[in-house]
Amino acid sequence: MSYKTILVHVDQSRHAAARIRIAAEIALAENAHLIGSAMTGISRIMYQDAAVDMAWTVVAAELDNLKEQAEKALTEFDAIAQQMGVLSYEKRLVNDEPGDALSLQGRYSDLVVISQTDVDETCSRVISGMPEYVMLNCGRPVLIVPYAGEFKHIGNNVLVTWDGSMEATRALTNAIPMLKRAKNVAVALFNPSVQFNAHGEQPGADIALYLARHKIKVDVLQEVTEMDVGNTLLSLAADLRSDLIVMGGYGHTRFREVLLGGVTKTVLKTMTIPVLMSH
Repeated sequence: MSYKTILVHVDQSRHAAARIRIAAEIALAENAHLIGSAMTGISRIMYQDAAVDMAWTVVAAELDNLKEQAEKALTEFDAIAQQMGVLSYEKRLVNDEPGDALSLQGRYSDLVVISQTDVDETCSRVISGMPEYVMLNCGRPVLIVPYAGEFKHIGNNVLVTWDGSMEATRALTNAIPMLKRAKNVAVALFNPSVQFNAHGEQPGADIALYLARHKIKVDVLQEVTEMDVGNTLLSLAADLRSDLIVMGGYGHTRFREVLLGGVTKTVLKTMTIPVLMSH
């Protein structure tokens, strides 16, 4: 089990270089193909509607400028990929808005790398909620990089949250390539006594055995807390000096509205280290 295709969101935000470097580092470790995808921001629906004459719309007047910005972002991606020695990579310019484009392309990738929404950055405000939307709709693991902090290397000390759910199962399974390379892996169960049906008589034993068969040694932590689990998780990650959290992403979309579970919402809003999520 390994990542063979990694998709990274490319734009002109001040956080783009950091996420591209992280994606490139994983591609190098996995000997994977890296795809840098930049979007114009114009929905593909505009192009599919034959009734819309693009030559006579306001959109057309801005399209060249939007393409130029995307191409500049891809030039930066190209420079970083070359500098880091990525052997197999490609650039994509897509006429679509980021959420839908990344969700669609992500289905043909093993991992999608994006950034946390930075409300202080103009281009992030325009696509606010994009990380959540992609996580819920692409069907692949999504690695979300915080907008604050520096993360030169990730995945040495990994904290996995486990509650026995389908979302947690998918996230943990999707993270196996990274867990195999990690120096330390901790699996945290929060208030396991209230989830007996999910954990059995020895909470954490079954998942530890499952990972051991993948040659991944883990420390199982049973955390009892009266605080909300999201903040407790982030506090535990700080105590353990974790550089990556692996967790299930809970929620659903209704039209374009993203409705998240409490823990997922808390972590996405206040994350301090990269988080790999699967829905």
